[in-house]
Amino acid sequence: MTADDGGISRAVRATGEDGAAGAASEEDFGEENGEEGGDPLALRLEALILGAERRYTPFQAARAAGVSMDLAARFWRAMGFADIGQARALTEADVLALRRLAGLVEAGLLSEPMAVQVARSTGQTTARLADWQIDSFLEGLTEPQEGMSRTEITYPLVELLLPELEEFLIYVWRRQLAAATGRVVQAADDAEMVDRRLAVGFADLVGFTRLTRRLEEEELGELVEAFETTAADLVAAHGGRLIKTLGDEVLYAADDAGTAAEIGLRLIETLTNDETMPELRVGIAFGTVTTRMGDVFGTTVNLASRLTSIAPKDAVLVDGALAEELARAGDAPKSEAEAAAAQEAGEEHPEYRFALQPMWQRPVRGLGVVEPWLLTRRGD
Repeated sequence: MTADDGGISRAVRATGEDGAAGAASEEDFGEENGEEGGDPLALRLEALILGAERRYTPFQAARAAGVSMDLAARFWRAMGFADIGQARALTEADVLALRRLAGLVEAGLLSEPMAVQVARSTGQTTARLADWQIDSFLEGLTEPQEGMSRTEITYPLVELLLPELEEFLIYVWRRQLAAATGRVVQAADDAEMVDRRLAVGFADLVGFTRLTRRLEEEELGELVEAFETTAADLVAAHGGRLIKTLGDEVLYAADDAGTAAEIGLRLIETLTNDETMPELRVGIAFGTVTTRMGDVFGTTVNLASRLTSIAPKDAVLVDGALAEELARAGDAPKSEAEAAAAQEAGEEHPEYRFALQPMWQRPVRGLGVVEPWLLTRRGD
């Protein structure tokens, strides 16, 4: 806990005494919502977070929103929630959300499949965010303090944090939406809005399976979190986009080869200097990529993954297309022999950032024979 815990505790006590937390007894709340035998605190927290109490069955909510039960169920499942039969568990907020999505379809702004995709992408993203906040944030803040139990502190603490977290979430979402919209409108044509030429990189911790058998769960969790945090910060700082993390692996993308190459080398350099981290492999490919719901797909992505699996420890392998892009942009010489000959002849040449060394051609499962290139910094 921080040095400000006393202030948090005092604020929590004040809220618990004067705020909504004390407005009704737990028994009253459970009875009002028809939830005999349910967890009263969980129900009070749900009402606080949702801003409304349970009122509708799924059938009643669909009818109130003016949508079919089938569409309502598809939206609900797409957001990641289990079927609830005809329990009275939905609120006015659920009805409003259904009405808004259905209204976008009726107005012709979204097709029905696209509206379901909107529900699914939003649900998947926010589900992970919510789990992270509970596991890593609220759990740490709700340790018993000054004679207050976790149960006693949870409700007023959530009441204090909720509006601030909500405002911050909307701010970050708007920032990300502005950045994504900018990338789309700069596309050369409509086809590039979905199928774009990007550099895609994978970074994979070496020997992670062995670590899972050797480290305690808490130590393993701390290592994964440190890796993901370091990778996310480096990718963002150097102009890339973190697509997803998979425990011991991160996937990122960049609009140009030079940015992706810089990120790959920075990842290796940073983790090499961290004695707590295992060795790292990075593979990067350049080409046409299909984007869907914030993820990337296609042969280019598969090739980057394969390059990662065959890369030497603490090294970056790239495909021929990315090597060509680096040479075309003046970030690397077309060949070291050509660069040396030009220098001996006294010809001017750009200050190259990277060096490329061709490796042995090899068959890669599902992709045929590829010629990987070892990427290093110029002068290393």
